[in-house]
Amino acid sequence: MATIIGLTGGIASGKSTVAERLRELGAVIVEGDLLGHRVYEPGTSGFEKVVNAFGHDIVAEDGTIDRRILGGKVFGAPEEMERLNGVMWPAIRELAEEEFKRIADEDPEAIIVFEAAVMLEAGWQDLVAEVWVVTTKQETAIDRLKSRNGLNREQALARIESQMSNRQRNEFADVKFDNSDTEEKLKSRVEYHWKRLLKRIAEPAKS
Repeated sequence: MATIIGLTGGIASGKSTVAERLRELGAVIVEGDLLGHRVYEPGTSGFEKVVNAFGHDIVAEDGTIDRRILGGKVFGAPEEMERLNGVMWPAIRELAEEEFKRIADEDPEAIIVFEAAVMLEAGWQDLVAEVWVVTTKQETAIDRLKSRNGLNREQALARIESQMSNRQRNEFADVKFDNSDTEEKLKSRVEYHWKRLLKRIAEPAKS
């Protein structure tokens, strides 16, 4: 039976680095962000629901959703963001479950890593066998956002503070990664926990 691991963490925490190393080690990665893009595709029920909820002015000339306009309607407006999540989260969950089934049908022994920043906020942890959380110090995340996204300190802090705290995430964690050091150390921790995961999967088969 396929094993599903949930991988989550805050913005600029290093989730993508962990996911990429897990892919190299043999995991199949399902990216929540990519599933989210699919929900916005014209002709889908998700597209229709978002347009109906937020107005036809969010549709660009090419028929796709203009995320800049949509973002302007929901960013800094908690009730509107909640309304958008009410459409997006169930649709992403449905696509994720379809992906898990497709992968497991192809390889019943697959280890699937579901990388999703909002996994805990959306309550998707019931889809996975274990929750792996990546955290980093606030100042490290701010520095990364400034250099990677071109944000100033205030903008970076606003992004970080709009999310769950590290402490809140770690309360749900089966495996924790503190990514405040070098990338090499993070990858080494990933390899360590991958080996331990393989052991845990093999143990029930023996008994």
